[in-house]
Amino acid sequence: MESQSSQPVRSLIDTHIHLDSYEESDQTKILRDLRVGGVETVISVSMHLASCKRNLELGRVHDKVRPAFGYHPEQPLQSSSDLKKLLEWMEQHVDEMIAVGEVGLPYYNRMEAETDGHSWDNRPYEAMLEQFIIFAKKFHKPVILHAVYEDADIACRLLEKHDVTRAHFHWFKGSRETLGRMARNGYYISFTPDILYEEEIREIARSYPEHLVMSETDGPWPFEGPFADQMTHPEMTAAVASAWAELKGMSETEARQRLYDNAVTMYGL
Repeated sequence: MESQSSQPVRSLIDTHIHLDSYEESDQTKILRDLRVGGVETVISVSMHLASCKRNLELGRVHDKVRPAFGYHPEQPLQSSSDLKKLLEWMEQHVDEMIAVGEVGLPYYNRMEAETDGHSWDNRPYEAMLEQFIIFAKKFHKPVILHAVYEDADIACRLLEKHDVTRAHFHWFKGSRETLGRMARNGYYISFTPDILYEEEIREIARSYPEHLVMSETDGPWPFEGPFADQMTHPEMTAAVASAWAELKGMSETEARQRLYDNAVTMYGL
């Protein structure tokens, strides 16, 4: 029987990175290093239409890059005409997109506004998210979500309303009750390198079903702890896998295989 140490090391998938947001020289380095770092595929999510176009080109040039198209919610609300333009562009390129994303709700902007004493109307953001969910349903695409804490319950309601089951809540934080709802619906979550040092994330990692978790970096977002002052790189998913393995009491080989298989299942890779 082959020993565990002699088994091939399973490649990993970075299921959430903003590759287009890196400097071109850093993009080149990342793409050059992927094979050495043991990363098979990166899913590059978009911020807005210009970001979508950059990710489309990256995906056309590099077969390891799978672009997702959407509009990040932590920025000023799009006009209805701009949203229509984006959705029309996405439909024109639907065969080249792996998912709708990054989309969701502006939790952090809302918290900042309310802390500063400003009024906030979340309904236009909810309406925009619903349009993206309707698009995902129509074209049978997964949805990559920025929706944390109580915003996740709103996202769950909209997903349930339109019977969209292929949902990926990236870098999720939230209540036990919301996690239970997400798990029952078969929604995936993904862990960033802060699984090594953030107890809130580590607790979620201990409890969420093993068949519904994936690895990500959310680069170029920087991390602390052992990653302080480092450029966020997809190869950091190896550290995510190692930390998750320890939390779950499984071998690193098993953890990497599970994270890889989950991403393949979720995204049809």
